[in-house]
Amino acid sequence: MNRIPTALVDAALVALAGLDLWLNLEADIPYGLALGVLSCAMLPLRHCFPLSAFLLCLPGSLVQDVITAPIVALYTLAARTRDRRLLALYAALFALVTAAPWPLTDFAGEGRTWTLVAFVYMLATAAAPVLLGQLVQARRDLGRQLVETEAAKEHERELHAQTVLARERAQLAREMHDVVSHQVSLIAVQAGAFQVAAADDEAREVARTIRTLSVDTLDELRTMVTLLRASSGDTTELAPQPTLADLRQLVHNSGLEAGLTGELPDPEAVPAAAQRALYRTVQEALTNVRKHAPGAAASVELWHDGAAYGVTITNGTPARPALPLPSAHHGLVGLRERAELLGGTLESGPSGDGGWRIRLRLPDRRS
Repeated sequence: MNRIPTALVDAALVALAGLDLWLNLEADIPYGLALGVLSCAMLPLRHCFPLSAFLLCLPGSLVQDVITAPIVALYTLAARTRDRRLLALYAALFALVTAAPWPLTDFAGEGRTWTLVAFVYMLATAAAPVLLGQLVQARRDLGRQLVETEAAKEHERELHAQTVLARERAQLAREMHDVVSHQVSLIAVQAGAFQVAAADDEAREVARTIRTLSVDTLDELRTMVTLLRASSGDTTELAPQPTLADLRQLVHNSGLEAGLTGELPDPEAVPAAAQRALYRTVQEALTNVRKHAPGAAASVELWHDGAAYGVTITNGTPARPALPLPSAHHGLVGLRERAELLGGTLESGPSGDGGWRIRLRLPDRRS
C-alpha cells in the first residue's frame, strides 16, 4: 500500500488550517491574522520540533476562534511523547487556551461559567488527537517489535540449521573414521602382506600399487575427517595451512627462550595433514609453556627413527608462579585426536627435571 507523501499531507493541513483562520478571523483584533498565519506556518515544522510547534500554535487560538492548527500539532506531539503525564498537561493547556476569552478582562460574571463549560468541552476535544497519537505510537512500536521478533526467529532457525549440520558432520566423521578408514587400513595391510608373500614380480607390483593407493586414500580420508570434525561454518581448515617450513618462525616468535633442533629426512615428502599436525602440536605446546610455565626455557626437536617421525617439545621448570588462567583443556585433547586420525600417538607428561614433555609420533608410510 502506497503512503501519501508527507509534503502533500502537510500542504493539505496548512490549507485546512488557513481555511479555519479565514472563516473565523475577527477584524477587531489587528494582530490576530499574524498569530493565525504563525500557527499555519508551524504545521510543516511539527515533525522536527513537535513541542515548539504546538506551543507556537496556541497564541493564535487564544486570540482567534481557531483550533485546527493546535489540534494537528497536539496529535503529532502525542505520537512522539511517551510520558502520559506530560500529555495530560498539554491537553489541559490546549483546553485552557482555546476556552479562555480574549481579552482576558472579559472573564467575569456569567462568563466564568461559560468559560468552564467551554474548558470541559475543549478538554474532551483534546482527548481525540491525544488518543489517536498514542494509538499510532503503539502501532509503530508493535510493528518494530514484530520485525525484531521475526529477525530473532530467523536467527534461531539459522542456528538450529547450523547445529543440525554440525551434528550430521560429526556423525559422518565418526562413520568415516570408525568404518571406512578401518576398512581401507585393512586393505593396505593385506596388500602389504601379499606384496611380501607374492612369488612373481607382476603380483608384487600389483600388490604394491594397491597398498600405495590405499595409503594415499587413507591419508585423504583422515584429512576429510578432520575437516568434518570442524565446527559448522568454520572454514579455517580450508584456508592456507602452515607447513614445516613455518616451524622456525613459529619458535622464533613464541616469546620464549626456545630453540629448534633436528630435521626430517625429506620434509617435502611429509603429507600436508602430517605437517599441520606437527605445526599445531608445537604451537599448542609453546602456548602452554607461556601460560603454565612462565619464564621457562623450551626446546623443540624434530626426529625420525625409520618407522616413524615426530616432534618432542620439552620445557624446564617455571621461573615464577603461573597466573590462574581459564582453560577448557581442549588443546591436548584436540591434538591427540588429530594424531589418532593420522595413525599416530601423542604423549604428554612431566619430565625428569620438573618440567613438561609433549611427544608426537606419526608413522612413516613413505617406504
